[in-house]
Amino acid sequence: MTHANPSVQAAPRWQAVCRRQDLVANSGVVVWHDGAQVALFYLPADAEGRVLHAIAHHDPQSGANVLGRGIVGSLQGQLVVASPLYKQHYCLLNGQCLEQPDQRIDVWPVRLVGDEVQLGALP
Repeated sequence: MTHANPSVQAAPRWQAVCRRQDLVANSGVVVWHDGAQVALFYLPADAEGRVLHAIAHHDPQSGANVLGRGIVGSLQGQLVVASPLYKQHYCLLNGQCLEQPDQRIDVWPVRLVGDEVQLGALP
Protein backbone atom coordinates (compact mmCIF):
# COMPACT_ATOMS: atom_id res chain seq x y z
CA MET A 1 0.00 0.00 0.00
CA THR A 2 1.32 3.46 -0.95
CA HIS A 3 0.57 6.54 1.12
CA ALA A 4 0.93 10.10 -0.12
CA ASN A 5 3.22 12.34 1.84
CA PRO A 6 0.92 15.03 3.31
CA SER A 7 3.76 17.57 3.42
CA VAL A 8 4.13 17.44 -0.38
CA GLN A 9 1.36 19.28 -2.22
CA ALA A 10 0.32 17.98 -5.62
CA ALA A 11 0.31 20.40 -8.53
CA PRO A 12 -3.16 21.73 -9.28
CA ARG A 13 -5.30 19.96 -11.86
CA TRP A 14 -5.90 22.58 -14.57
CA GLN A 15 -9.04 22.89 -16.68
CA ALA A 16 -9.63 25.23 -19.62
CA VAL A 17 -12.69 27.42 -18.95
CA CYS A 18 -12.58 30.07 -21.69
CA ARG A 19 -10.35 31.94 -24.14
CA ARG A 20 -8.57 35.28 -23.74
CA GLN A 21 -11.00 36.91 -26.20
CA ASP A 22 -13.89 36.00 -23.84
CA LEU A 23 -12.42 38.24 -21.13
CA VAL A 24 -13.25 41.93 -20.67
CA ALA A 25 -10.39 44.16 -19.52
CA ASN A 26 -10.82 45.59 -16.01
CA SER A 27 -14.08 43.72 -15.53
CA GLY A 28 -15.44 40.31 -14.64
CA VAL A 29 -16.90 37.38 -16.57
CA VAL A 30 -18.39 34.25 -15.05
CA VAL A 31 -17.59 30.62 -15.88
CA TRP A 32 -18.73 27.24 -14.57
CA HIS A 33 -15.93 25.22 -12.96
CA ASP A 34 -16.11 22.04 -10.84
CA GLY A 35 -19.76 22.66 -9.93
CA ALA A 36 -19.30 26.33 -9.00
CA GLN A 37 -19.82 29.69 -10.64
CA VAL A 38 -16.43 31.43 -10.74
CA ALA A 39 -15.89 35.12 -11.47
CA LEU A 40 -12.80 35.83 -13.56
CA PHE A 41 -11.28 39.30 -13.50
CA TYR A 42 -8.89 40.33 -16.27
CA LEU A 43 -6.70 43.21 -15.09
CA PRO A 44 -3.94 43.88 -17.63
CA ALA A 45 -2.54 46.76 -15.54
CA ASP A 46 -2.42 44.93 -12.17
CA ALA A 47 0.39 46.38 -10.02
CA GLU A 48 1.09 42.89 -8.61
CA GLY A 49 2.07 41.64 -12.07
CA ARG A 50 -0.91 39.27 -12.22
CA VAL A 51 -3.48 39.73 -14.95
CA LEU A 52 -6.08 37.16 -13.90
CA HIS A 53 -7.96 36.61 -10.66
CA ALA A 54 -10.64 33.99 -9.97
CA ILE A 55 -13.07 34.20 -7.03
CA ALA A 56 -16.45 32.80 -6.10
CA HIS A 57 -19.33 34.48 -7.95
CA HIS A 58 -21.60 33.89 -4.95
CA ASP A 59 -21.97 36.86 -2.58
CA PRO A 60 -22.36 35.43 0.94
CA GLN A 61 -24.02 38.62 2.23
CA SER A 62 -26.92 38.66 -0.24
CA GLY A 63 -26.95 35.00 -1.23
CA ALA A 64 -26.96 36.05 -4.90
CA ASN A 65 -24.49 35.17 -7.64
CA VAL A 66 -23.32 38.71 -8.44
CA LEU A 67 -19.63 39.19 -7.62
CA GLY A 68 -18.61 38.88 -11.28
CA ARG A 69 -20.54 42.12 -11.85
CA GLY A 70 -18.77 43.96 -9.04
CA ILE A 71 -16.51 46.97 -9.41
CA VAL A 72 -12.77 46.33 -9.19
CA GLY A 73 -10.60 48.78 -7.31
CA SER A 74 -8.05 49.27 -4.55
CA LEU A 75 -8.98 49.75 -0.91
CA GLN A 76 -6.67 49.81 2.11
CA GLY A 77 -3.82 48.89 -0.22
CA GLN A 78 -5.57 45.72 -1.44
CA LEU A 79 -6.95 44.83 -4.85
CA VAL A 80 -10.69 44.25 -4.29
CA VAL A 81 -14.05 43.72 -5.92
CA ALA A 82 -17.05 45.51 -4.43
CA SER A 83 -20.24 43.50 -4.30
CA PRO A 84 -22.88 45.23 -6.43
CA LEU A 85 -25.60 44.67 -3.81
CA TYR A 86 -24.35 45.52 -0.31
CA LYS A 87 -20.94 46.92 -1.34
CA GLN A 88 -18.72 44.66 0.79
CA HIS A 89 -15.18 44.51 -0.56
CA TYR A 90 -13.53 41.14 -1.18
CA CYS A 91 -9.77 40.86 -1.72
CA LEU A 92 -9.01 39.33 -5.13
CA LEU A 93 -5.84 37.67 -3.79
CA ASN A 94 -7.24 35.82 -0.77
CA GLY A 95 -11.05 36.28 -0.80
CA GLN A 96 -11.21 37.99 2.61
CA CYS A 97 -13.99 40.51 3.19
CA LEU A 98 -12.46 43.82 4.30
CA GLU A 99 -15.52 44.87 6.31
CA GLN A 100 -15.91 41.47 7.99
CA PRO A 101 -12.45 39.86 8.25
CA ASP A 102 -13.88 36.56 9.54
CA GLN A 103 -15.74 36.13 6.23
CA ARG A 104 -13.95 34.80 3.15
CA ILE A 105 -14.92 33.62 -0.32
CA ASP A 106 -13.16 30.95 -2.39
CA VAL A 107 -10.23 31.92 -4.61
CA TRP A 108 -9.03 29.65 -7.43
CA PRO A 109 -5.59 29.38 -8.97
CA VAL A 110 -5.85 30.79 -12.50
CA ARG A 111 -3.44 31.09 -15.40
CA LEU A 112 -3.28 32.09 -19.02
CA VAL A 113 -1.64 29.53 -21.33
CA GLY A 114 -1.40 31.06 -24.77
CA ASP A 115 -4.98 32.23 -25.35
CA GLU A 116 -6.52 29.65 -23.02
CA VAL A 117 -7.71 30.60 -19.53
CA GLN A 118 -7.25 27.73 -17.08
CA LEU A 119 -8.50 27.27 -13.53
CA GLY A 120 -6.98 24.92 -11.01
CA ALA A 121 -8.90 22.80 -8.53
CA LEU A 122 -9.30 24.12 -5.00
CA PRO A 123 -7.15 22.33 -2.39
